[in-house]
Amino acid sequence: MTRDLSDLLSGGPVLPALNCSSAKQVFSRLSNAMAEKTGVSERDIQSAILEREKLGSTAVGHGVVLPHARLPGIVSPIGGFARLISPVDFDAVDEQPCDLVFMLLASDGDGADHLRALAKVARVMRQSSIRNQLREATTEQDIRDIFGASVTSSAA
Repeated sequence: MTRDLSDLLSGGPVLPALNCSSAKQVFSRLSNAMAEKTGVSERDIQSAILEREKLGSTAVGHGVVLPHARLPGIVSPIGGFARLISPVDFDAVDEQPCDLVFMLLASDGDGADHLRALAKVARVMRQSSIRNQLREATTEQDIRDIFGASVTSSAA
């Protein structure tokens, strides 16, 4: 598995300027975009994401939230990313609102792939330089380029 995130995002949506006012609205909008790319229903995706959130917030601090779920109908891990225009409260561990959302969906049959993909996303999103670049990005291609280049940044 490569250390950049371009493989996870290759079939997934990238929303460079999402305008939402609540965590639930963010999950809904990103679930809708993921449904269009995966063929899995928006309702099933959002339900799985919200079930996972009941276990504890997936907001990891520094303005980053990593909602994730395992679902039937997902063949291999796929990611979707949204940069929020205005930060939203996700009950983050550092109590800061979030503006960078990386949603990860994986097959319900393979927990190992899901955990490897989630670890990869967390490793990349932990880097302040990547977060700063994502906050400055204005286009889908800019964001895809940042995630594609993250292999060199995370190796340093």
